[in-house]
Amino acid sequence: MANFIFGVFLILVLSYLSNRVTGKATVKEIHADVDGKLKELNKPAVKTIQSDDGDIIDCVDIYRQPAFDHPALRNHVIQMKPNFNFKEMEFNSKNGSSKLTVFQTWQKSGSCPKGTVPIRRIRREDLLRAQSVQQFGRKPQEVVLKSNTTIGRFPSINSNALALPAIVNRSAAILATVGANYTGAKADINVWNPNVESEDFTTAQVWLKAGPNDSFESIESGWTVNPQLYGDKKTRLFAHWTKDSYKTTGCFDLQCSGFIQTSSKIALGAAISPISMELGQQYYITIGIYMDENTNNWWLIFGNGITIGYWPASTLNVLKNSATMVEWGGQVYSPNVQKSPHTKTAMGSGKFASSLKGNACYMENIGIVDFSTQLQYPPAVTTLAEENYCYTALNHQDGSESSPTFYFGGPGQNYNCP
Repeated sequence: MANFIFGVFLILVLSYLSNRVTGKATVKEIHADVDGKLKELNKPAVKTIQSDDGDIIDCVDIYRQPAFDHPALRNHVIQMKPNFNFKEMEFNSKNGSSKLTVFQTWQKSGSCPKGTVPIRRIRREDLLRAQSVQQFGRKPQEVVLKSNTTIGRFPSINSNALALPAIVNRSAAILATVGANYTGAKADINVWNPNVESEDFTTAQVWLKAGPNDSFESIESGWTVNPQLYGDKKTRLFAHWTKDSYKTTGCFDLQCSGFIQTSSKIALGAAISPISMELGQQYYITIGIYMDENTNNWWLIFGNGITIGYWPASTLNVLKNSATMVEWGGQVYSPNVQKSPHTKTAMGSGKFASSLKGNACYMENIGIVDFSTQLQYPPAVTTLAEENYCYTALNHQDGSESSPTFYFGGPGQNYNCP
């Protein structure tokens, strides 16, 4: 009996020690993966800038940026500027004449030399917050409720219903246009810093999309608060792309290969300021995304004509021809949307769209470009709020001489959204 008890005890001890060794090996493997990813993402810097907000900005040789890790871009020659006239991409509008634009915090601490691009340095703790090293920098895959399930109501454009899938981990409030061959879109996006819970993120942005719902391509940009990705709750400029509905491709900013940066002045993923104040001064960023019809590259334009860079046609499929849908607005990604208790993560300013200017987040000077190459307000649009008691959308005519202003947002959890 004593020998039996000793044998059982010995087995338990060996099992415990084995598990500890295995655990240590797993930790070593994780750190090896993290170290490899850091080396892949953080390219050698020509100059390093320590920003007042804690970010480190590396000025990287333009031909050593992460984009050139993409197999399709190994021999790519950078297009330094687009082949279109910025004057054609501007409205003659009184909208926004009193609004003030923002800057990036790191710019107060230095600048990158010509021939380099500013890249926000990724740190070990950034990677360790991610679900996995492979998932770092990506939007979560949009989980569709059922293949034949659509959102609660059917928005329509020109009497054509849009059968949009019900997505269980995302809530959006958008203005959309669909059906034409779009080669550009823009908006002045009001900048706020909404409340965001630690595992969620929120955005205010412009999307250009093409392809089927279950595997669409998207290029997009705007501002975001994303503590899981960036490690804080600052409002930051971002860009994102995907070729397969966020399943396996694409990423934020330059955190994978795919977007080619040309600007030495703007850092994707860096914090922006100042932020709009309730009933006070309103600040905004201008985002434009336009196709160069000579190369089919999609250019990201910031502010009054700063070319940040482009998504090259060689890495895209259907979008290399044109977009078939444009969306403007906000979204909240959270495992606690469309359920109770609902997330407290806010969208926009955290106020409902009906609060209007000075309270709600808004977009002005909304426009599209088609093959006529003229920037214009979309001829047909619709609004959609997936959780109308949590986040709302309103296209509102502020004045007879201006195009409509699109308001969106909300607090998330509230009395009517428990």
